[in-house]
Formats: sequence, structure tokens, C-alpha cells
Amino acid sequence: MFKSIKTGVVAVILISTAIVAKAQKIVDQGTLTFGIEYQLTDDQKKVIDPSVLPSESKVQFNGNISKIEMDMGPAMIKVFSDGAARTALVLIDIPVAQKQYASKMSKEDLDKQTGNLVFSDFKATGEKQTIAGFNSEKYTYKDNNGANYEVWVTTDLKVTPGATPPGFDQIKGTPVKYTNIRDGFKTVATLKSLKEEKVGPFSLTIPSGYEEKTMAELKAMQGGGQ
Repeated sequence: MFKSIKTGVVAVILISTAIVAKAQKIVDQGTLTFGIEYQLTDDQKKVIDPSVLPSESKVQFNGNISKIEMDMGPAMIKVFSDGAARTALVLIDIPVAQKQYASKMSKEDLDKQTGNLVFSDFKATGEKQTIAGFNSEKYTYKDNNGANYEVWVTTDLKVTPGATPPGFDQIKGTPVKYTNIRDGFKTVATLKSLKEEKVGPFSLTIPSGYEEKTMAELKAMQGGGQ
């Protein structure tokens, strides 16, 4: 039954878990809405149909913890991430199969997803743009494999660790448009709006009724049709 969840549910989880923003107006809880652009390779397009991937992601955050919820048709996926501890919890509900799965992810697991990438050599370009109403500036940077990137940063906004993407600690500001890489899948997230509202509180405790699995076990179930 799990195999019936098409377009690579686990892959979508992996490429969607870090779609969040960082740094003068301080907001400790609310909802961030991002537009998502998928930069898939030809081989990845053979596994995932990009036309069915969500073009937008809403991230709720309260303090250190954020929540992303995705409706994948036969499955509802919720991802809770602790931005301070760098840990996460994935919950998958499959009503048609009457199954509920949970998978905890450690800092090491999350680092492995990114290929243990480390960002450095951040340089301001002086190029300016307004993104989601925030004044922002483009920076260039690179990873420890020599790949080059760019990120747009605003100093108008500061959010809590629950809504802060990892890897940009060297920048004094909040990324509002940036590249995200998970298990070799690349996306570009662009902030569309920020809504200050009461959400949560959230927890990384597995709710009762969920069967705990490792992410590797979830991948194996998807491929094996269990």
C-alpha cells in the first residue's frame, strides 16, 4: 500500500524539510510562505514528476521548532524541526492503509542529507532587491566541494531558530531567497510572505499510535511496496 504513494514521497520529505527564513524586526512565532523552484536533474525527473510537486510551502514556527505540513493525496506528511538542536521528526499518515509512521532524525542524519556541506566565503555583491517587502542584498558563497551559490539576505527581519535555515550563520541577516540541497535534490526557496500569528507550541515527541521507523526503512518500504 505504501508503494501507491507516487512521485517519491520520501524524496519530497527530504527536499522540503528546510524551507524556512533568518535576522531587526523580531518574530518568535508565525507562518512563512515560500515559493519553491525545483532544479532536478534528468535522472531525478525519472523518479519524481516535477509537475506534481508543490510550488509553495508554508512553514509554521514557534521558538526553536518549525512545522511543515504536506498533503500528498494518499498521505499527509508533517515535518517538525528543532532549529537549535538540529533534529527533526517526520510523521506520515496514510488513511487508506490505516497506517501511521514516525521517523526521528538526528543532527548527523540531517547533515548526511546535505552531503555534509559546509558553506563559506560569503561576499556581499551590492546588488539590491525587495523580496516579500523586505530590503535584501545578494551574497555569493561556496561549499566545501567548490560549488558556487548565491543567497539574498535582509537585515530588516529576525526570526527564531525554528525558522532559521542552517549554514548561514556567518551572515548578519535573514536569508529570504536561497538554495536548499537534500540528498542531492536542489531547490530554490523564495520568501513570499510572513504572517505573525499564534501557532503551536510544537514538539518532537512521537504521538501515540505511530510506528517508529528509520528513514532508511521508510525508503525500503516505498521501494518494496509494503
